[in-house]
Amino acid sequence: MLGEAWTLLGGDPAAPHRVRWTGPEGLLPARLPLAALAGAAVGAAALAAAELAALRTGAAAVTPAVTVDAAAVATAFAGERHLRRDGEPWRAWAPLSRFWPAADGWVRTHANYPHHRERLLAALGVPGSAADPAAAVAAAVAGRPAEETARLVTDAGGLAVAVRTPQEWAAHPQGAAAAALPLLTLERTGAAPAARPGPPAAADGPLPSGGGPLLPAAGLRVLDLTRVIAGPVGTRTLGLLGADVLRIDSPRLPEIPEQHLETGFGKRSALLDLDRRADRDRFEELLGGADAVVIGYRPGALDRHGLSPEALLERRPGLTVATVDAWGPVGPWAGRRGFDSLVQAASGIAHLHAAADGTPGALPVQGLDHATGYLLAAAVLRARADAAADGGGRVVRLSLARTAAWLLRQPRPEPSSGPAPAASAADAAEAAAAPYLAEADTPMGRVRHALPPVHLDGGPRDWRRPVGPWGADPAAWA
Repeated sequence: MLGEAWTLLGGDPAAPHRVRWTGPEGLLPARLPLAALAGAAVGAAALAAAELAALRTGAAAVTPAVTVDAAAVATAFAGERHLRRDGEPWRAWAPLSRFWPAADGWVRTHANYPHHRERLLAALGVPGSAADPAAAVAAAVAGRPAEETARLVTDAGGLAVAVRTPQEWAAHPQGAAAAALPLLTLERTGAAPAARPGPPAAADGPLPSGGGPLLPAAGLRVLDLTRVIAGPVGTRTLGLLGADVLRIDSPRLPEIPEQHLETGFGKRSALLDLDRRADRDRFEELLGGADAVVIGYRPGALDRHGLSPEALLERRPGLTVATVDAWGPVGPWAGRRGFDSLVQAASGIAHLHAAADGTPGALPVQGLDHATGYLLAAAVLRARADAAADGGGRVVRLSLARTAAWLLRQPRPEPSSGPAPAASAADAAEAAAAPYLAEADTPMGRVRHALPPVHLDGGPRDWRRPVGPWGADPAAWA
């Protein structure tokens, strides 16, 4: 899987053969090759970082070696579960984010954000003041076919899908559209001149005189316009490797605090309202100094602000623009909102992980999100390396549905190597995670977090910048 992803990224074909694979098996038990997916995505990010470091030092013959450790990867992919703030765990799922039995199957809803909860209730005719909203939603879903419920909620701006088998998804127009695309695309555009970056930095100054870990992306400026795991994991990885990552959010769309805690390491967070002239002017100033823009909103959602890849590259021809979305850039659902849990349900992954009584299940972690995030980081690093060689801008496109299609295409583990009993698997993962957890004092309290799994010789093992409060930083480059 790493070889296939690396080929799409355009890297040295021999590089994947030099990766060291370590750590125990069985920490991400699933009925699909989830551990292979996770290792391939992390490996691609580490290889891209090592390649960029060699390019910037002019020493390709001594490209830093890369290690993919299964325990480090499994711990990072379960980062939400390991997160603690002042000792308190994060209960990641809201009560209305779950599977519901319908008249002819199952529906999966996502209502973690307050506005999505309100739209779900309104679509199903459930008053927001209902004494037991879960019971009311259950009754409303049970009385309708699954597709009807999904359509009602989607039309109201909420999030719901009917649970499908892999075969049903393959026959669905959106499933077919996702399956017809490669895992990711990295395309050159325009004729901007090549701009070879200087040598990479170490934490305490330029190499070779600087001390501390090697930072291959030092000096890279990244505008982070992402939300919810995949995009933030990708930009968090770029921040680990030395990039100046500035996440921009609208003050009218607050973030879930724990979600920001988990994915906010290594970057800064600022608020701009692009409907305000002054904030829009500030954004354009930031864009003028950016090397990459990463967009994690559904396709078309930011176009009115001139933030489509085409519009951005028209203003900044040498830019790297990376987009990540739920369903893919083409097909009838291309403009829909979506999350990992919904893509698992629609694509057949939830069906494959159903319990003995038929209740749909899920991967043990939000693997589509995390894998897509590391592939995103790899693609941005590869894009910058390519641009240094032959100029031009770059457009990178990824989606959770394409990652799901890639996973579903792989050979499945033998039943004997499939899911272990939940308790024993959880115990094994918890024991293996201990060396890959750290604590940091932050303005929001003491935070326990998973350490990054991207390991290259001489590279960083933790973020230099701990997570700060959401939206508290100035909208300016460091």
